[in-house]
Amino acid sequence: MRTTLDLNEKLIRELMTVTAAKTKTEAIHQAAAEMIRRKKLDQLKSLSGTIHLDLDWKRLEQAEIRHQAVLKRRRHGHH
Repeated sequence: MRTTLDLNEKLIRELMTVTAAKTKTEAIHQAAAEMIRRKKLDQLKSLSGTIHLDLDWKRLEQAEIRHQAVLKRRRHGHH
């Protein structure tokens, strides 16, 4: 999508330097993607402590160990 913007040239040059972008478009895309990523992380962080999972990690670990053993036996031709 082609868009005309009035951007601060010094800011764009610095953005291109820190992102190692070869073009202004590439620099803007990288900056936008990073801003979106950070905002999503902030949203996840805001959920910290609001979700309680009542998991028995020891039981889950044992189930995973048993599952891995079954897969290993199958790979070696045992049923």
